[in-house]
Order: sequence, then C-alpha cells, then structure tokens
Amino acid sequence: MTFARAMLFLALSATGSFAQAQTPVPASPTYDAALAKRVGADARGMRHYVLVILRTGPTPMAKGEARDAMFEGHFANITRLAKAGKLALAGPFEDNPDGWRGLFVFAVETVDEARALTQSDPVIRNGEMVAEYHPWYGSAATMLLPELHERLVAPEASDKD
Repeated sequence: MTFARAMLFLALSATGSFAQAQTPVPASPTYDAALAKRVGADARGMRHYVLVILRTGPTPMAKGEARDAMFEGHFANITRLAKAGKLALAGPFEDNPDGWRGLFVFAVETVDEARALTQSDPVIRNGEMVAEYHPWYGSAATMLLPELHERLVAPEASDKD
C-alpha cells in the first residue's frame, strides 16, 4: 500500500469512527404487552393472516347502475370487515394484464375462515371477481393499518364548509 493510500485509509477510518461516535445510538424499542395482545402478536411480533388475491371473474358486470351498486356493496363490506378487526388491508392493483384486481389481508388463522368472509362480498357473489387464498405469516403491526388509514383520509369537500 502506498503512503498516500495508507493516509487516505486512516483519514477515512478516523472520519467514520468520529461520525459513529457523534451519532446517538437509538434507544431500544420498548415492548408493549398490551399492544401485542391487542393486535394478536406472538413472541416474535408476528401473526397468521390469509392473503387473498382478487382476479377478474367469469361474469364481469357491464357498466351501469347494477355494477355501481355492486361496488358500493363491495366497499361497504370492506369497511364492515375492517371495523370488525377481520380485514387488516385491502386495495386494488393498477391495471394488470394477468387479471389481478385487488387484495385482502384477513386476520384469520385458516383459509376456510377467509373463504367465508370473502363470500360476503358482492363482487365475489356476482362473479365479477374470484379469489385465491394464501396463508401468510406477517407482522402483527399490519393490524394497525386500518386505524392509521382512517387518520389519513381527508374530510369530504362538503365537510370543509
């Protein structure tokens, strides 16, 4: 190693050490047993879910009042299941050539439980969409998404007046 490289190495090493010494070490997160219980966390902070992929079904409904009513029921069902603590996450996919329309993440232990909840949705009952089910083990913090989401939705324009 040349003298210049050695000096550069020492200078960079010293700078890195100085920066590390000046950077405060973040405090360890504090375990919150009440929160862990509320979201159904195991000792790893995880829980079981069922991920549901919604795909275009065999009988897509033409645009019109019946389709609008079906989707109104779909959104009402999503809200109902989220408020009941059964649905942790839901949302549409962007245009997808493979027919993927949306997803649900249900806070349930089994595919059979998720299947029963999915059958309550008008888009499934009407054949607009079909569901595929995948057991998933993920962060129990996912259960906090619905309440956080509510805090991010801006008031309706009519509510601002």
